[in-house]
Amino acid sequence: MTAARPELSGLEVGQEIGRRTIAVERGTLVRYAGAGGDFNPIHYNDVVARGVGLPGVIAHGMFTMGAAIELVADWAGDPGAILEYGVRFTRPVPVPNPGAARIEVTGVIGALDPDAGTVRIDLAVEFEGAKVLGKAQAVVRLR
Repeated sequence: MTAARPELSGLEVGQEIGRRTIAVERGTLVRYAGAGGDFNPIHYNDVVARGVGLPGVIAHGMFTMGAAIELVADWAGDPGAILEYGVRFTRPVPVPNPGAARIEVTGVIGALDPDAGTVRIDLAVEFEGAKVLGKAQAVVRLR
């Protein structure tokens, strides 16, 4: 069942659109590397990752960015409604072995533009209480 698309008239700045936890395991990184073509060994080899000063294997930044925007796409009811999306990569997401890293994503309405029929969604994307994506914002057309 698909959720109804939000109506611009029923929204207000500061309103939360949702939140979710994204579990990232080493297998997730392997699948993403295959799909995205990013086979940098910092995403699968602890020795290499530590050798360049990382705490161990880290999630791909683009994976984290893509996983976070799913909250907005689901809320909008149409991924094609997302007109713009940008982030700053602020810190890595270490992925344990065994186990999973848990990324917390919360979306809040940051601005409304009734004339354009758009809403800006501000995303808070954190791992262990620290921001991993900064200035994560998406513009969504609702009409």
